[in-house]
Amino acid sequence: MSGSGPALKFAVVGAGAWGTAFALHLVRLGHPVSLVPRRPEHAALLAASRQNEEYLPGQKLPAELQITADLAVAMRGVGVLFLACPAQALRETAGRLRAEGAGAANLRLVVSLTKGLEVATHLRPSEVMAAVLPGVGVGVLTGPTNAAEVARGLPVAMVLATGGSAGAAGEIQAAVSSATLRVYTTDDLAGAEFGGALKNIYAIAAGCCEGLGLGDNANAALLTRALAEMVRVGTTLGARPETFYGLSGFGDLVATCYGGWSRNRAFGLRIGEGAAVAELLAHRKTVVEGYQTTEAFAGLCARMGIDAPILREIHAILFQGRRPAEALAALMARGLKQESSS
Repeated sequence: MSGSGPALKFAVVGAGAWGTAFALHLVRLGHPVSLVPRRPEHAALLAASRQNEEYLPGQKLPAELQITADLAVAMRGVGVLFLACPAQALRETAGRLRAEGAGAANLRLVVSLTKGLEVATHLRPSEVMAAVLPGVGVGVLTGPTNAAEVARGLPVAMVLATGGSAGAAGEIQAAVSSATLRVYTTDDLAGAEFGGALKNIYAIAAGCCEGLGLGDNANAALLTRALAEMVRVGTTLGARPETFYGLSGFGDLVATCYGGWSRNRAFGLRIGEGAAVAELLAHRKTVVEGYQTTEAFAGLCARMGIDAPILREIHAILFQGRRPAEALAALMARGLKQESSS
């Protein structure tokens, strides 16, 4: 159990791989935790088998972990709620909390574990939550986090970003940190969320490079220029540049671009090898967040007049049928310039 953390009750809404893994981490710390699957039948299966074979196989769900699809039951006495759902489902999930969370009188903060933008509005997760849940503190917990490694208790570092008081952030930081999971704090909520969303787009690009067999030099160049593009996009949208050089930016970018577990990288790899985008998306159980995040950021950058050539080419591959080799040629043929410039 964390040495100085306060006695808080937690709930994690969403029982995919990451939501389940984070709930397991909280239980290991000795906190009372409820895991809330979206589907009642999924909740019943998890409660009976104490396994989540569909999303996080091989990890036993301890008896101390309460599992229920009844949000009203799960929210009783909860101080901090984590939403671990796809970005496009966040508004509906937050709406359920507003409608069903009558027992949430002790709720201090709703924290997104989501990485993406809402396609229709281009809003960040914290902005969606704030719009649906006025008067409730919001934040995001993000960084390079492979769910299976967190579930196994391997070392990881993350960032908790909030727009509220440093005291509340520090209290939650202490409560969820452990010998294997270290949490930093920041008040740059926009930067933390933009980094976590953008890196999924560049992970698709990294996968395309691997699928095309372009080699280590190309991969290194892509990673470097992707970071420069993240900084340019994010700062134009109001984030601080230094945030993108931390865990929620560069750290998450490296992990997702080169981790063998990365769904976005694997998706790009298959595209680079010649698979059709529509075929890869059909009948998936898990969400490739970078796909719709690319659509959202392409629209946002067009609206704001932000030049993002890598993002633009990935959008063309995913939504306009452009061949990855043609996208590479377009990037390599751009006008020559100094490295410090865009």
